[in-house]
Amino acid sequence: MRIDLSSIEGYVTNHLKLFFLSVAGLLLLVGIIAVSVFFIAVRGAEQTMVPDVRGKELTQALLELQVKELYPRLLLRYSQNSADKGLILEQEPAPGSITKAGSRIKLVVSQGVIINKVENFIGRNINDVRMDLQILYTSSGGFPLLSLKDPLMYDFSHEAPGTILAQKPEPGTDISGPISLELVISRGQENQSVNIPRFTGLDYLKALELIGSTGVNFEFNIRETGANEKGGVIVTQNPPASTVAPLNTVVALTMTAPEQLAEGEFFGLFQYKIPQNPYPLAVRLEAVLPVGERIQLLTVQYSGGNFTVPYKLPVGAVLVLSMLNRELYRETVAGYAW
Repeated sequence: MRIDLSSIEGYVTNHLKLFFLSVAGLLLLVGIIAVSVFFIAVRGAEQTMVPDVRGKELTQALLELQVKELYPRLLLRYSQNSADKGLILEQEPAPGSITKAGSRIKLVVSQGVIINKVENFIGRNINDVRMDLQILYTSSGGFPLLSLKDPLMYDFSHEAPGTILAQKPEPGTDISGPISLELVISRGQENQSVNIPRFTGLDYLKALELIGSTGVNFEFNIRETGANEKGGVIVTQNPPASTVAPLNTVVALTMTAPEQLAEGEFFGLFQYKIPQNPYPLAVRLEAVLPVGERIQLLTVQYSGGNFTVPYKLPVGAVLVLSMLNRELYRETVAGYAW
């Protein structure tokens, strides 16, 4: 029997081609399926919905974000309620937003209240307490945990003016939310008197120094220099020197205008109406010269009224009035203004 080798070779070759084609097709199909599954998986992970974690404990919020393949960015902030400590106050993006997996979600976490009890303010100065409460307000993220109830109450006492005599709520009271603090402030002793010093004959700069050291209430008036009179000097005062008068008595001082002024220099009377206070407060008048130098004209404990201070300054200088280191008013020297 004769075997046809060419037929066998053709048969084998055809089956091998078919086999390799089948394997190649199968591999191609598997590759297409794998790529499709990959892109479907990636596409599904690209976008996710942001859960609502507000009001939840931090650990619970982190677990919910982890399920969504989202990552937290934590910010700490004091709040008004001590019960909020450890809870999520805010989140960004908002709940329900669609974002990519792997995105960061900003979470604002409460640290509770910055303080948890009312401290003892009795015996402290009201101005210092105001400053402390302002710092507390800023540190707590803008929430006024403690605020002063207006108007403040004042009473006469042997304590220095401005000293806190009583408070409500009592020291040690728990803070669970915003509290309005009621204070009773000392206005000093009742019926205090002062021995009026002698101003007559003093240069007005010396008179300002004396006012600063004695703290007497005052008001300046200016008139033209008369014959045989010296300019820039106190010529009359009322009440007269050595008078024993009530503490807030206003001493009216009349002075003569300076006789000579340098070129570009002006003499004037600074005037500003300061509201009446229950007790004298630290008031300061300064001048900022055109060259930038800052000089002090007067510092005095002043209870309020028509605040008048004579000055001799170059044009363009700026007068700055402050009370308790807080600026009240400023004006520019522009002319001969008394």
